[in-house]
Amino acid sequence: MSGLRTGSNSHRSEAEGFLPLFLLLPLTNNFARTLLMGNNRAILAIQIPEKMKQKELKFMLKQISRLAISLGMAILIGITRPLPAHASTGLNSIGFSSALTLALIDPTFDPANVRLGITPTGWSNSDDLTIDLDPPISDKQIMSEIALSEFKGTQGAPKFPKDVAVLKQDLETRGLTISEPWVGTFFTIGAADESYRILDEQIAFMNNFDSNIIVVAELGEAVHQQPIDPLTNRPILTDARWKQLTDGLNELGRRANAAGKVLCYHPHVGTAVATVADIDRLMTNTDPNSVHLLLDTGHISYAMALEYPGVDIFGLPLEVAKKYRDRIKHVHMKNIREDKLTNAVNSEKSFLSAIRDGVFTVPGDIATGAIDFEPILQELANANYQGWLMVEAEQDPNTTMTDYGMESLEYALMARGYLREVTGL
Repeated sequence: MSGLRTGSNSHRSEAEGFLPLFLLLPLTNNFARTLLMGNNRAILAIQIPEKMKQKELKFMLKQISRLAISLGMAILIGITRPLPAHASTGLNSIGFSSALTLALIDPTFDPANVRLGITPTGWSNSDDLTIDLDPPISDKQIMSEIALSEFKGTQGAPKFPKDVAVLKQDLETRGLTISEPWVGTFFTIGAADESYRILDEQIAFMNNFDSNIIVVAELGEAVHQQPIDPLTNRPILTDARWKQLTDGLNELGRRANAAGKVLCYHPHVGTAVATVADIDRLMTNTDPNSVHLLLDTGHISYAMALEYPGVDIFGLPLEVAKKYRDRIKHVHMKNIREDKLTNAVNSEKSFLSAIRDGVFTVPGDIATGAIDFEPILQELANANYQGWLMVEAEQDPNTTMTDYGMESLEYALMARGYLREVTGL
């Protein structure tokens, strides 16, 4: 690893002249912010730390320039109502109406066809439920913080109510929906019937929500939940087992299509399909009309760390986005801390141990994250991507508080502010 190179329905106050102060409480390590709102004015005071890294300063200067343009437009047009406040760890701390939101990428996404969501894994892990606060954070609190961050949907999670009626009520109360389930298949160990049963179960589940995405990954002999190094111990498939997998996925995709659903395959660290070569083989041997790709930025980089030392692994998600732009139907935006990844690889840490250590963070974490999401989002927008853009930072909330002084809500706000700046959504 030594040679690696880094490379709506809003939930806000509409009361006249009222700024929800709880949105201003989270302060970041990058800067201190004071925001005063009035009927026709907005004042933003920013204090930049003396030792700010060069990439942080460059990003902030770009945001300051954009903020000045937005303020000028607001003055010219005339503001007749209080501006909604958006707490963020970026400089988009003042939220204007969508008509005044300029995107860094051009073209950007069609807001009628793209929704932003965030998975619960920034609060509580779905693979290891002990990765949580003590006492554990409640499912309702997670949903409320997702809504407060102005995301539209979230992934199904073990912590959420098993009763679909109760789950729907909890979500709809907060203006949320389920974006997708995340389930395993077991074709490579001869469990095709079980894999089909799991799909049928998830189709029935998703019929309750206004999303048609079903996320799957082959978990036969997967090691990502085991206390071993996921890079050196992951399953390697024979040609016969590859055929089992691709034939099974093609049938799964046909069944999903018949039910009006979109089957998206999730390459995952510690499984049989993890590296770029694995993705290439999977895409080559599956039907493009029925088996689609989930672009997970963090897993692509992590999975390639061992196989390609010295290569800019943090630029690989962009290369995959370019190559399979027409097959990508779902996106997980997961950032990586290079120092934590280096330590995980050199120490042969398990995947869950790396999560506990803080290997993942959110898009927009320019201080510690290594992946540049702007060109990835631009590539997807160029391809007229439609669907969900999901933030998925698998984090231990105890680590983020201890090591970085930030809560899960603050990371969600950071990601949402960044995506607003880049996409205009």
